Amino acid sequence: MIKAVVFDCDGVLVDSEIINNAVFAELVTRAGLPTTLEQSIERYMGRATLECVADVERELGRPLGFDLPAEYEREVLARQHTELTAVDGVRELLDLLRAAAVPVCVASSGTPPEIAFRLRVTGLAGYFGEHLYSASMVARGKPEPDLFLLAADRIGVDPADCVLIEDSPFGVRGGRAAGMTVIGHAALASADTLHAAGAEHVVTAMAQVPPLLGLG
Repeated sequence: MIKAVVFDCDGVLVDSEIINNAVFAELVTRAGLPTTLEQSIERYMGRATLECVADVERELGRPLGFDLPAEYEREVLARQHTELTAVDGVRELLDLLRAAAVPVCVASSGTPPEIAFRLRVTGLAGYFGEHLYSASMVARGKPEPDLFLLAADRIGVDPADCVLIEDSPFGVRGGRAAGMTVIGHAALASADTLHAAGAEHVVTAMAQVPPLLGLG
């Protein structure tokens, strides 16, 4: 039996990745680097906004000229107020984990306010309490292991005894580097991409996760 489950937020707990990447693609295009939704998903999904901005500036060879992270947060929050929902089946999974007394936490590239807002809007906040960990709390974000090592340390469970559920190859790589077992959620990234990044299992629906955890 696993001892803890670590959840990414966007695309795993809340159905936000289409919103996030559509907004980010629009802003990067405005900055002068034409970017489609599909390109944003491939290049930036699962990574910290500031690291993505640094990549864009390197490619442009100049500063963006406006505060993209602030614009991104403002536009994403505005859309998520009315459009955001929990991922199908994740509430049932969290109920099973609660009944089995398995600790859970969130490890996300979002900022702490973004994570808290998304969980509050979708009614998932009560499952996690204070166990919300952001890439802003560590020196290096995904695909480095720092965030996942922090999460494991804070919940008091060895990383080798944790299962991570992730939807991006960057997150999968970070979880594997931390020594966690990783389940890939193939929502936007393909199953092949998540397997190639190191996911031991890949699911297309949260209802497929409980048997992999020995639940239900």
